[in-house]
Amino acid sequence: MALIVQKYGGTSVGDLDRIRNVAQRVVRTVEAGNRVAVVVSAMAGETDKLVAMARELGGDQPPPREYDVLVSTGEQKTIALLSMAIQALGHRATSFTGAQMGMLTDEAHSKARIRSVDSARILAALEDGGVAVIAGFQGVNEAGHVTTLGRGGSDTSAVAVAAAIEADSCEILTDVDGVLTTDPRIVPAARKLDRVSYDEMIEMASLGAKVLQIRSVKFAMNFGVPLHVRSSFHDGEGTWVTQEEDVMERLVVSGVTYNRDEAKVRMKGVKDQPGVVGRMFAPLSEAGITVDMIVQNLADDGSTDVTFTVPKEEYAAAMERSREVAAELGAAEVEGDENIAKVSIVGLGMKDHAGVAQRMFTILGGEGINIQLISTSEIKISVVIEEKYAELAVRVLHAAFVESGGAEPRPES
Repeated sequence: MALIVQKYGGTSVGDLDRIRNVAQRVVRTVEAGNRVAVVVSAMAGETDKLVAMARELGGDQPPPREYDVLVSTGEQKTIALLSMAIQALGHRATSFTGAQMGMLTDEAHSKARIRSVDSARILAALEDGGVAVIAGFQGVNEAGHVTTLGRGGSDTSAVAVAAAIEADSCEILTDVDGVLTTDPRIVPAARKLDRVSYDEMIEMASLGAKVLQIRSVKFAMNFGVPLHVRSSFHDGEGTWVTQEEDVMERLVVSGVTYNRDEAKVRMKGVKDQPGVVGRMFAPLSEAGITVDMIVQNLADDGSTDVTFTVPKEEYAAAMERSREVAAELGAAEVEGDENIAKVSIVGLGMKDHAGVAQRMFTILGGEGINIQLISTSEIKISVVIEEKYAELAVRVLHAAFVESGGAEPRPES
């Protein structure tokens, strides 16, 4: 008998027919001899409606406590409906809000971090074939106030529950068949990966892949929770996200990702002196602006240009802060560009194959695509290019590294 946590996203519970479908799937899993806890998101579009209402009455920054109380109701609606649907099929099901099942978080409203999970109520509900139906995305802080975990937080909720009850696996059931080598809307030849490592999945999630929320993958890696990303609409095998040593076929490139939601800021003519770069980024950090790629270019006259990327939604604030600090530092000027995209290749096999970066740059150059910034790690290479070339870059890189056999297994040692 396996202990399984299943998580269903908003599309999978988007209407009553889909909730019935999820209930049938959960019951089949129980009748196969498993114990099952289910974590669900709000029905598709529900959270957006609640956010719109909050902003209509509370402005662009509604009161944080009340905002969380409101948006958490989307998941509460789903757990009640799903529990009813499971009970209609003759099985016991008990619904739990985040507070009821003991999901304790820190104090940060709308972006709370999980501190602990009380497994006792969940395990009690699973006795004798019962199903625990749990609201994702939410918890409660020590003061008893409702908190939410941010967009994609239901994935993190599911992994946290799986870790707390020591589940054998955590299934992330969604509207795709698994983790694909790239976006199939751009590359119809994209294929499903059987297994990827936690590290690869973290890179892909951080670089634009939408199938898993990055915090959930980090949580799974830290607690050793095997993740199974699979479709909620059929019973086919999906993609296992697990330890590196469990990934048998180490592809040179496992995935090609892209992200259009970034912007570039360049501060020109900064004095090349110790501590200057720290002073440059301090105001951004204080404003909660996330800086991604950073490149510094030294000129012959002793000045330097510093270029960095930020999320597009934080671009205006980043430009404002950068202009202020540029005046303080005596920099020449600040330039910005919102029309960029980051394209990346990710794969465990890069560790053992030389020349991957050179080949990537040559392929892009052959298509007339200019590279503005470069960032690398042991298993990924990212480049910033003009946004209009993003889809072309994804297609040619996928063709070269995945479709053509360029993603061959690592040679035997």
